[in-house]
Amino acid sequence: MLLKIGIDLGTANTTIYIAGKGIVLTEPTVVAVDELTNKILAVGKEAKEMIGKTPADIKIYRPLKEGVIADYKATLAILKYFLSKIKVSKFFKPLLVISVPAGITSTERKAVIDAAMEAGAREVYPIREPLLAALGADLPINSSSGHMIVNIGGGTTEIAVISLGGIVVWESIKIAGDKFDESIKEYLRRKFNLAVGEKTAENIKIQVGSAVMTKNNNELFMNVNGINILTGLPMTIKITSNHIAEALQKDLREIISGIKKVLANTPPELVADIMEKGVVLSGGGALLRNLDVLIYEHTGVPTYIADDPLFAVARGTGKIMEKLDLYRRVLLSHK
Repeated sequence: MLLKIGIDLGTANTTIYIAGKGIVLTEPTVVAVDELTNKILAVGKEAKEMIGKTPADIKIYRPLKEGVIADYKATLAILKYFLSKIKVSKFFKPLLVISVPAGITSTERKAVIDAAMEAGAREVYPIREPLLAALGADLPINSSSGHMIVNIGGGTTEIAVISLGGIVVWESIKIAGDKFDESIKEYLRRKFNLAVGEKTAENIKIQVGSAVMTKNNNELFMNVNGINILTGLPMTIKITSNHIAEALQKDLREIISGIKKVLANTPPELVADIMEKGVVLSGGGALLRNLDVLIYEHTGVPTYIADDPLFAVARGTGKIMEKLDLYRRVLLSHK
């Protein structure tokens, strides 16, 4: 029997879905390379654990930039590593369904197909991420109604209106989870003279991150350790969710601007459907507290978070694999 595997190949994390089993693995899309020997030292979780701790000759790479392959060799290493980790035999080549950005070019699509084939695939189906996210969020993408999905990943936020199995209007914004982390780092440096690493910024976002300011002393808070950039000495400060809402203001404004732009370019009949059904948020960025509240406040459109939004795209690959013929229209050219 043909083994069917779905891969949410994200800028920050890669998730593997096996038909009939569900999600079997999720790990960071990260590679550690020894620059002296050009040898790959670690992939996935092991490589991410090395961030901020390596000597000068070991570099940490994220081989995907804004959802597309920026480093072919490292991407190939990641695909081979993940396929070997789920014990895919090289003698039984699987069919792969792989997520790609909505605006992927033919050259970028070919790079994804080539890397997947070289990693051991028999067939490769690159499918646009908003369609997969919508399927994973249980939206009926083949219906004649309009549905809006906002998928906030690691590298990009993809906003799309979907109807009759296709993307009617879309916008891709280079602001998402990774940019949130950078903005938190910049904010702490500017406001508190505190330097923190990438992993600390990400942890702050998860622990106390919020899209809106809260009143009546309802803020979440945590203590953060870092380096005082004026003295060079260790320093601990208390951070609240209101600090993070302030840090992310500019980024969130741009995402909301993208949503408004897509709505403005959407046919009126489909906008009427969206007003009735609402905007659905997916991706890891959808977990930012009160983001649905902020979007509703600025657009007037009801906004909902998909169930388990981090894995919506991966679940979408599963639905495609179950009914390839039904979703034939959403498939990009494959090899």
